[in-house]
Amino acid sequence: MNTQANLLSKKSLLSIKQLSPNIGAVVQGIDFTQPLTNETKQMLEQALLTHQVLFFRNQAINPKQQVAFARQFGELHIHPIYPQVDNQPEIIILDNQKTDLRDNAIWHTDVTFVETPPLGSVLAAKKVPEFGGDTLWSSGYAAFEALSPFFQALLERLTATHNMMQSFSRERFGNTPEALQKWQQAQLDNPCVVHPVIRTHPTTGKKLIFVNEGFTMKINELTDSESKAILSFLFQHIAQPEFTIRWHWQVNDIAFWDNRATQHYATNDYGSNTHRVMHRATINGDKPF
Repeated sequence: MNTQANLLSKKSLLSIKQLSPNIGAVVQGIDFTQPLTNETKQMLEQALLTHQVLFFRNQAINPKQQVAFARQFGELHIHPIYPQVDNQPEIIILDNQKTDLRDNAIWHTDVTFVETPPLGSVLAAKKVPEFGGDTLWSSGYAAFEALSPFFQALLERLTATHNMMQSFSRERFGNTPEALQKWQQAQLDNPCVVHPVIRTHPTTGKKLIFVNEGFTMKINELTDSESKAILSFLFQHIAQPEFTIRWHWQVNDIAFWDNRATQHYATNDYGSNTHRVMHRATINGDKPF
């Protein structure tokens, strides 16, 4: 796979190195400050479908350039809760000294609390700890394929409710009058939604697990106790090391992941006295089926 990717990319000087059997690749030969050629864009889209999360080193981009890059893959989402870059609302700021980011330290898929969850996200490292603060991604494909055929068939018949408030509680995000007003409006604008437990990827046609600890409340067709048991199993199952990749950030790293096919976990192991700042652009997606 690596040899083929490099042969295909000679003309564009794009190099794609696979990192693990199930997920992750490092990409070289791209400049995020410049528009993509059609050839490079197509190669990145194919690499994203194949590897699910792509990593890039030494990409010193500003928020405007990050937006311009992400917009080449679709319209961008405006987050209802997280703070945003001034004059660039498409970029959310993940700053551990300004925002309670404990909701990132669980396995989750971004913004599944909307009818059309994101296609993907572009995350840029602006300030990182000397050690700690890694992010892990897990392949929903690999996790699904590891289940027994009988259990796969059962899960494919089920739907689940996703709720923004599961990660964005009033206690954490509504603790000032201004924040409370924003939180209340976000709650009104984002009622609970229902998605299939097993999603079919709209491009690859492959099936994957599409429940996550961040936003999935309940499997609708089951009793509360049955739902809790199966969700607990799936949350633990998808975190198995065999399905995951772990990335140690350096300043100016970028990760670009397929939000439809993955979950991720930002480790909160670096302490409140250490500063970690990330900028994220989120690309709108489609309705899961």
